[in-house]
Amino acid sequence: MTAKTTKNQRLISLDIFRGLAIAGMILVNNPGSWSTVYPPLLHAKWHGWTPTDWVFPFFLFAVGMAIPLALGKRLGQPQGQILRKIGIRSLLIFGLGLLLAAFPHFKLTEATPPALLPVHYVLVTVFVLGLFLRGVALGQKPVKSTLAEQALYTVLAAGVGIALIGLFYADYSTLRIPGVLQRIAIVYAICALLFLNTSWKGQLGIAVALLLGYWGIMTLVPVPGGIAPNLEPGTNLGAWLDRTLLGTGHLWSQSKTWDPEGLLSTLPAIATGISGMLATYWMKNEPNAQRRFLGLLGAGLLLVALSEGWNLVFPINKALWTSSYVLHSSGVALLFLSLIYWLADVKGYTTWGKPFYVYGANALFVFVLSGFVAKLSYTISWEAGGQAVTLKTWIYDTFYTSVFSPYNASLAFAITNVLFFWLLAWALYRNRIYIKV
Repeated sequence: MTAKTTKNQRLISLDIFRGLAIAGMILVNNPGSWSTVYPPLLHAKWHGWTPTDWVFPFFLFAVGMAIPLALGKRLGQPQGQILRKIGIRSLLIFGLGLLLAAFPHFKLTEATPPALLPVHYVLVTVFVLGLFLRGVALGQKPVKSTLAEQALYTVLAAGVGIALIGLFYADYSTLRIPGVLQRIAIVYAICALLFLNTSWKGQLGIAVALLLGYWGIMTLVPVPGGIAPNLEPGTNLGAWLDRTLLGTGHLWSQSKTWDPEGLLSTLPAIATGISGMLATYWMKNEPNAQRRFLGLLGAGLLLVALSEGWNLVFPINKALWTSSYVLHSSGVALLFLSLIYWLADVKGYTTWGKPFYVYGANALFVFVLSGFVAKLSYTISWEAGGQAVTLKTWIYDTFYTSVFSPYNASLAFAITNVLFFWLLAWALYRNRIYIKV
């Protein structure tokens, strides 16, 4: 049975693609040991790419794909109501990124009164549960608007309480401000505003301008302090801007001098989101299934080819999110999407994609939860043989390194994480629980 190609049909391939991106992010973020990871599951050290460098832009591409579908249904509503939804969603995702960066100790100092600690963690629990309840309410059909509104006020009240305690007793001088969720929030917000106020041609023009402008800024503008334009770690213009505006304490702890989700590189990341929007426009407005497929495939091949040419003068680089990297990752995303579309929507072969579809149904929730669980596994510890043993180390040494070779043990641990969070996603999906932000 082949899928219909009506203009308003829900395309299964979009959900499968989003789930594939989330599964990939969980896989590459959770090895058993970072010292024993197969090279394709590590980011390129600087210039160049590996399959791991696809997963984050794939998710931003998926964020862009969802915008015309989600907001397109709301175009008849008052614009103020739509803008409120965009603003709340963006702020909550950004806030979740900061919460994850501060978790689990929230930068509280030793001066924090012991009696205040339980209050703080109760507020954090209320905050998280409020977000969960709101997400469930928004995911219902019809939407439980009253419950969602009440849950939002609960989240805001708990957030204010957390902030007040942090104002007096936390040291946020080393809290990382940029991050994956923060970049998702910014890209979503700007792409959503572009969707409301520009045509697809305007969005294409803005994406081209962002990529060309970023290329010019990074390769032609000298770095203050007498440093020539360059693309090296820590000395490029983007790194200087991050240090100047955010300070080294708020950047990625493994570098201190630059951040892979920095301020300037967010500009081309917006173009990644726009590329996802353009893909959805094509799939919604082209009624012929074969032309849909060929359009996606052709655009993907063209972008990959262009990226290779641009790579000669502006290297493909995930950490800098270079313009050639945007073309490369968006091109590869289109190639994946074209294949998934042909198999799932045209040929009707959907069984193979069901696990990814399940992931895609609650993609953001599962990703955020995986981050919290990973941090908890490093935090929960006990004394054994005179040494502190973390929960993650105990699980890894007990069930993986004792059975597999070092690299296979690390891979098996990562795959277990993917399967564990898939089971949680499946339980939600089976009970028709869809959590939205």
